[in-house]
Amino acid sequence: QVQLVESGGGLVQPGGSLRLSCAASGSIFSINAMGWYRQAPGKERELVAGITQGGSTNYADSVKGRFTISRDNNKNTMYLQMHSLKAEDTAVYYCKATIRVTTWPLWNDYWGQGTQVTVSS
Repeated sequence: QVQLVESGGGLVQPGGSLRLSCAASGSIFSINAMGWYRQAPGKERELVAGITQGGSTNYADSVKGRFTISRDNNKNTMYLQMHSLKAEDTAVYYCKATIRVTTWPLWNDYWGQGTQVTVSS
């Protein structure tokens, strides 16, 4: 079994910072792409940032210059450093990872349970 566990969410004032973590555990052979998604009330889930196994990154236009995604392949962990947070960043943040659990070249997507980020004064 594979588990993704997010942490680091919370309440922060506008302009503040938070760092989210996503730790993957279980019978993991290899992790390919990873990403952070968010879903605000009444809205669809959207991609915030993605990172390949080699470290290439992409960001939603709304977070460029404010958020930084990174990963530690030795720890099977991904991070999202968020600066200059705005009220519109308020959402449940989910991590997703494409993981291979055996030597067979079969990849599956796994999701974490989500962590709440609330930006409010």
